[in-house]
Amino acid sequence: MARIAVIGAGMGAMAAAARLAVAGHQVAVFERGATHGGAVRRLERDGFSFDTGPGLLHLPAVYRDLFLKTGREPLESRVELSQVDPASRHVFADGTAVSLPNASRAGVLAALDEALGAGAGERWSALVGRAREAWDATRRPLLEEPLWPEWRVLGRDPYPAVRRRGLFGRGKGPTTATLAEVARRELADPRLIALLESHALAYGFDPRSAPASAAVLPYMEQTFGSWYARGGMRALADALYERCLARKVEFAFGAEVTRIVEKDGRATGVQLADGRASEAEFVVAGIAPARLPALLDGREPYGPDDVRPQSDPGARATGRLTVCLALRGAREAGAVHRTVVHAADRAAELAGVFGDGDGPVAACARPTVTVLRPDDAATRPDDGHEAVTLTATVAPPGPAGRLEGAAAEAAADRLVEVAEAAVPGLRERMLWREVLPPSEDALVPGPALAGRDGRFLRPGNRTRIPGLYAVGGWSHPGGGLAHSGMSGALVAGLIVNGDDWHGST
Repeated sequence: MARIAVIGAGMGAMAAAARLAVAGHQVAVFERGATHGGAVRRLERDGFSFDTGPGLLHLPAVYRDLFLKTGREPLESRVELSQVDPASRHVFADGTAVSLPNASRAGVLAALDEALGAGAGERWSALVGRAREAWDATRRPLLEEPLWPEWRVLGRDPYPAVRRRGLFGRGKGPTTATLAEVARRELADPRLIALLESHALAYGFDPRSAPASAAVLPYMEQTFGSWYARGGMRALADALYERCLARKVEFAFGAEVTRIVEKDGRATGVQLADGRASEAEFVVAGIAPARLPALLDGREPYGPDDVRPQSDPGARATGRLTVCLALRGAREAGAVHRTVVHAADRAAELAGVFGDGDGPVAACARPTVTVLRPDDAATRPDDGHEAVTLTATVAPPGPAGRLEGAAAEAAADRLVEVAEAAVPGLRERMLWREVLPPSEDALVPGPALAGRDGRFLRPGNRTRIPGLYAVGGWSHPGGGLAHSGMSGALVAGLIVNGDDWHGST
């Protein structure tokens, strides 16, 4: 039995802690904040409850496996999961709207044909079919296995090239460099293009620079479905925390790690801000790998041939502006759980979010807004009220893109205006609102993607320092609830089975 110190209590860190504890190790988690769950947060006020992090789960199998592997109680015994149907409603810039059924390729095809015209569904379905090929080619190395030492082979985009038509294109397939190029070439309809690119934007990717393999994002959602936890997605974080406690994982909150202790070149514990030290045979760092050198007296935990933290500004994180709305009046019959109201000027929005515009939202008067309206009595004081959450992807906080104070309130006004396309009489029903600007500790990391010479990969879970591992959304295989959960599984597998372990079988 080894003693293991875990830095942070995010979803990836807790997933690793639970798996390591059930394997017989003594695990202690040190979290500088006051609670667990990382970015999976909840705001509660006056009987209303809001998810302020992820609002839906798209690969529930990751957490079902986690709960089965760490105890006899399945996930559904602790969390009430339900499929969201329709999975989403999309309102496009021209006013066209379409509701897409959950986990039904045929249903999506029919809905798009009916809303956007004959042939739209087939074009979308063909793209999703090619995305499946990319998913099949990269699922194991990008989700189920530790990052390969020869990771550069993942720099080749697995999205299949489409044969060009016409005399001069016969027999030739173009190189698919970016998601935006795929959208223009294969979808043509600006509404279908907006649908595809909105999936990338939701994960913090710029479709103009993201690889074509980012098409796996809508493929995952359409194939594995969208799931909601009763009481909000924070219920999943609470269940994982409780599972850790049941497996005797120790938690210390308000315990900031200021140094990773080394001896003879190996990680041997952590030192806390209050001067305490905790010895360990392994250290699992559930923080951004870019922060590790500060805890290692400047020592770099990755070598020159490794995927480096924050190696490419094109793969940087974005921020998320969240507006929580307490509404009077009941949720109307037939209301959709999730509506995406697309930007009127997508080019202006991308320029503002990704740094080639005049500010975070100022360059886009009508950003893409996701409206979450769960039909969940646990989120409201009674059936005569409704809790609604609005989110928009914005530039990360920083000197060139800070969104706070009056600027945040003005941006929130725009989100509310846009959201009226999804919630009838929104402004008249509003009791109050809470505006949550993007913050440094709630940046949005996307999942790892193949292609673009590996610039969208995340640093590996193994570091060059023996005994030190990286876990969570900023490490392989990247961000999102499912990917963070798999990160925990990979780290636990490496520690339990040794660094030669090659992943699940």
